[in-house]
Amino acid sequence: VQLQASGGGLVQPGGSLTLSCATGRLYSSAVIGWFRQVPGKERDFVALIRRSSGTTYYTDSVKGRFIISRDNAENMVYLRMNSLKPEDTAVYSCAVGSTFESRAAAYKYWGQGTKVTVSS
Repeated sequence: VQLQASGGGLVQPGGSLTLSCATGRLYSSAVIGWFRQVPGKERDFVALIRRSSGTTYYTDSVKGRFIISRDNAENMVYLRMNSLKPEDTAVYSCAVGSTFESRAAAYKYWGQGTKVTVSS
């Protein structure tokens, strides 16, 4: 499994950005997660989606602002980020695992990160 995240950039507070994760073909029960990390801090869970059902789960700080979605035909997972705040600034990475959970250790495959900066 090789993952490719893209779509990061500089955005003003209150703005929106969509991140993309190219996953390649995955097994139907795969779970795809988005995580973020600030230098010097631990990697934090953001959102996840089960490939087969589309069931999603979000960390509390992004609920109502971020939307995770998938396009199985295109082997893509997206993270639509709305109402961005400076505290959303981080390197965002996508990952693939087999269990529906938010622990980073549960994800076996990781892509490189894409940097998101929220600043005026």
